[in-house]
Amino acid sequence: MSSEAVTVIGGGILGLCCAWECLRRGVKVRLIEAAAIGAGSSGGHVGALAPHAPENWNDKKAFQLDSLLMAGDFWAGIGKASGLPTGYARSGRLQPVEDEQTAERLRDRIAASKQRWPEGMGMCLTDRPGAALFPASPSGIWLRDGLSARINPRAALAALAAAIRAEGGEILEHSPAHPQDLSGTVLWATGTPGLEMLSRDLDRPVGKGIKGQSALLRYDAAGMPQIFAHGVHIVPHDDGTVAVGSTSENEYAHCETDARLDEIIARARDICPELASAPVLDRWAGLRPRARSRAPLLGPWPGRDGHFVANGGFKIGFGMAPKIAFVMADLILENHDRIPDGFRLI
Repeated sequence: MSSEAVTVIGGGILGLCCAWECLRRGVKVRLIEAAAIGAGSSGGHVGALAPHAPENWNDKKAFQLDSLLMAGDFWAGIGKASGLPTGYARSGRLQPVEDEQTAERLRDRIAASKQRWPEGMGMCLTDRPGAALFPASPSGIWLRDGLSARINPRAALAALAAAIRAEGGEILEHSPAHPQDLSGTVLWATGTPGLEMLSRDLDRPVGKGIKGQSALLRYDAAGMPQIFAHGVHIVPHDDGTVAVGSTSENEYAHCETDARLDEIIARARDICPELASAPVLDRWAGLRPRARSRAPLLGPWPGRDGHFVANGGFKIGFGMAPKIAFVMADLILENHDRIPDGFRLI
C-alpha cells in the first residue's frame, strides 16, 4: 500500500490518530480540516481517559480497555516523533464515597475491576487519598483506581499534527471538503457536522451534537490523580493547570459558554476548596458528536465506494482513539475488519 494515498477529512482526535496510523504503516496521507486543528469538540480542556464501569462487560468496554492500555506507548511515540509534550500520564482517579452503604454496593464493581483490568490497576477503597488535591468524602472513604489516565487535549492535538508533518504527511487547514470533490480512499472524521451529513445521506438519524462546556484554571497540582465527584471531572495537568468540566446539554440556544459553565466551576470549587481562588484561564464550549448507539461509528460509508467513517467519539474519543486508529487502518489498508458489531454504520 506504500504507493497508495489516504485522504482524511477532519482535524480532531479521531482524524489525526487515523492519519498517523496510516502514515506509520507507510501510506501517503493528506489531512484536510475545514477550520483549524482542534477547532471542534476535540479542542476542550478536560482530557479524562477514564474507563467504563467494569461490571456488565461488553464489546464496547473491552474495546475501550484495549485502547486505554495502548495509550502509553501510543502517546510516547507521538511525543518522540513530534518533540512536543502530549500531557499523557496514567495518574489514576479518586472518587468520594458517600456512605458505608455505597461502599458496600461498590464491592462487586471493585471485584470486576480486578478481574477485567491488569494487575495493580483495579479499583480499591481507601481512607488515605494520598493526594494534595482531593475531594471531601462524607464517609471518609474514597474509591481509587490505577487505570484512569489523562491527556492535555490541545497539547496532544498539536503534537499529533507535528508528528504527521515530521513524517511527511500533509495537513491542509481552513479547507472545507465535499464528498463529490474527492476521489480515491477517503476517511471522514468530521464530528457533529459529519453525523449531520451522514443522517442526510442515509435518510435516517445516526446521531447528533451534544453541547459541552469546560474551563481551565491556574492551579499547580501536577502529578495528582484526576477527580470525579458529583458529576464533575477535575483533571490536573502537568503544566500548572487544572481542567474542570463538563456539561452534557441536549438542548441549547447557542454554542457559546454561559451560566452552565459558571455552575460547573462553582461546583468544582466546592468539591476542592483549594481551587476557590484559582483564576480561570480559559472557557470552552463545543458540540460533541454522539451516535444514536452511543458507541463510535466506524466502517465504510454505505453507498460511497472507497469512503470510510470514524465518528461518534462523544466523551470517550481521546480514550478510544488509539484503537480506533488501529482498526480503521486495518480495514482501509488491509481489508481486515476488526470493528465490533455495535460500532457499525449498518
